[in-house]
Amino acid sequence: MYLKQLNLHNFKNYTVAELSFSPRVNCFIGDNASGKTNILDAIYYLSLSKSYFNLVDSQNIKHGEEYFSILGKFEMSGETTDTIHCIQKLNQKKSFKLNKKEYQRLSDHIGLYPLVMISPYDRDLINEGSEVRRRLIDSIISQFDKIYLDDLINYNKALAQRNVLLKSFAERRYFDQASIEIWDEQLINLAQNIYPKRRDFLQSYLPVFNHYFELISGGKETVDIVYETQLSSQSMSELLASTLEKDRALRYTSVGIHKDDLVFNLEGYPVKKFGSQGQQKSFIIAIRLAQYEYIRALKGFKPVMLLDDIFDKLDNKRVEQIIKLTSDNSFGQVFITDTQRERIGHMLHEIDIDHKIFEINSGEAFELQNHDLET
Repeated sequence: MYLKQLNLHNFKNYTVAELSFSPRVNCFIGDNASGKTNILDAIYYLSLSKSYFNLVDSQNIKHGEEYFSILGKFEMSGETTDTIHCIQKLNQKKSFKLNKKEYQRLSDHIGLYPLVMISPYDRDLINEGSEVRRRLIDSIISQFDKIYLDDLINYNKALAQRNVLLKSFAERRYFDQASIEIWDEQLINLAQNIYPKRRDFLQSYLPVFNHYFELISGGKETVDIVYETQLSSQSMSELLASTLEKDRALRYTSVGIHKDDLVFNLEGYPVKKFGSQGQQKSFIIAIRLAQYEYIRALKGFKPVMLLDDIFDKLDNKRVEQIIKLTSDNSFGQVFITDTQRERIGHMLHEIDIDHKIFEINSGEAFELQNHDLET
């Protein structure tokens, strides 16, 4: 599977762009804020039906325009081509189609065209709250387990309804146990499905993560990811029962799988506090490479890999390791952004692999030839 064509209209800073890609490595070079990352985000849309950076779809429409359109053509095994088309008009529902047939549920699209993105914003996995790290687990599992994704969506809906009730009861100085129990039952049943899948996933994912971190770092440091969950010591029903009075006072549900977290450790200490910028970035890249390998093994084909400005804050040795990894046959189509033309040229010379290079300038993309890179 690989993306062979991408057409953009009024997406972010692009008026029109029509690009054809190599099935292996595609590089976008240009200054910061020129639009390199916007192309990666458009590719992300084709896979996950949403932006990596901005969840409000209408805000991705180019200023002054009425809509944006993203069309991509994926070459699949068996020489078939799938066309994905996303259109967002102002003040209208997003249209998302596969081969001209519109989805009734966008969740049905997730996992069909798997993708992994490494971005500078991934530092939020280390620096921000637990919600970001839960989203990491959910995004990986959801790309190969449709039931998990449905359970997660339904859990969040039930959680929202329970919280609405708790707030309403507090405001009205009234309480109805039976109404709460309706949503408790749903949360209990769904949590019993979600928790073991998260636990089992991390157990099988950790060896893959450790393998990639060792490759990137040269085996000099030991790392670990610890799954923290309230359900390891109590069932969901016990948690809800024991915190009911607290939840009534807080006006929201204080326990459950929506409080799960991942603890990232380096040499036994939190990487957030004790890891250098290079170590933290290596940690995140290893997380994403392991995500790629995990999905590839389960899907039986290679996801698309997006590498957005990953060379910043990494020493040359670590960069070389990543280059070798992405040029290996374990990886399929790769998209890379960088600000330095010379660095891209050196990288492509080292790996000697089929590639295309695009120069990005103020929302315009131009394919370069080999001699252009040398000028």
